[in-house]
Amino acid sequence: MVSLAVLILTFNEERHIARALKSVAPFASEVFVIDCFSTDRTVEIARSLGATVLFNSWTSHSRQFRWGLDNAPIAADWIMRLDADEVVEPQLAAEIARKLPALGPDIAGINLRRRHIFLGRWIRYGGRYPLILTRIWRRGQGRIEDRWMDEHIVVTGGRPVLFEAPFSDHNLNDLSFFTSKHNSYATREAVDVLGRRYGLFLEDRSLSREASSRQASVKRFIKEYIYNWLPFPIAALGYFLFRYIGQLGFLDGREGLIYHVLQGCWYRFLVGAKVMELDRSIRSLATPEEKRTALARLTGLPL
Repeated sequence: MVSLAVLILTFNEERHIARALKSVAPFASEVFVIDCFSTDRTVEIARSLGATVLFNSWTSHSRQFRWGLDNAPIAADWIMRLDADEVVEPQLAAEIARKLPALGPDIAGINLRRRHIFLGRWIRYGGRYPLILTRIWRRGQGRIEDRWMDEHIVVTGGRPVLFEAPFSDHNLNDLSFFTSKHNSYATREAVDVLGRRYGLFLEDRSLSREASSRQASVKRFIKEYIYNWLPFPIAALGYFLFRYIGQLGFLDGREGLIYHVLQGCWYRFLVGAKVMELDRSIRSLATPEEKRTALARLTGLPL
């Protein structure tokens, strides 16, 4: 084992949590599950596999994770963020155990390659592999962005390096769960878009290639300064065609067609439609506070 703590957020994850915990068992010295008062066997399973479970009410991914960082009794030198439906592959587990203790003090974070498994198939094309994300960082040298959607870990006091072996995002739930989850994501992303458009929140501009992954910072720039200003029907369709044809998404087969249509077209269209709907309700309001209050009422989010 290396001196590394793993943090996992959960709510009713009995289908995934054992798989995630077993995948980090070969290298993690500490494991903390931050649970939002699950009503299934998530907590029972996590404790049976040696995890320390803490409880906190949910507001957002970023705030829940920040609460975990602030309240979990972390003693390890390094911290890893893992979602309950993600799996650390054996090759990555071995790479972490081998490389992490040898890193110099100039290294503040580790970028990892995420691969997505959808309906049992690895989605290799359409720009979906690899997704480069900062998921491991030195304790005290990393934080999570304060955003409603698409939050990243950013590091300070050093630079990130990239490990070679991937980890997998492999949710075992059905398409109804997938579409319901993305409907919720669309609301949160629409709030971020409008918040930036009207200056409703203190903007977190810390994501950069030096503080996270170059891929993540470039994607954020394109989304915020180009994509979000295009008419959403054109933007959503154009993005899907770019992914499915230009980035060879059609090579992902039937499962890939379903995934790219839902995640690369329907979801993007839904975000744009929600931005339009919410914008119509708040644009005539005079002050940022009035707009925030209206958005909170319309979305149910604690803004």
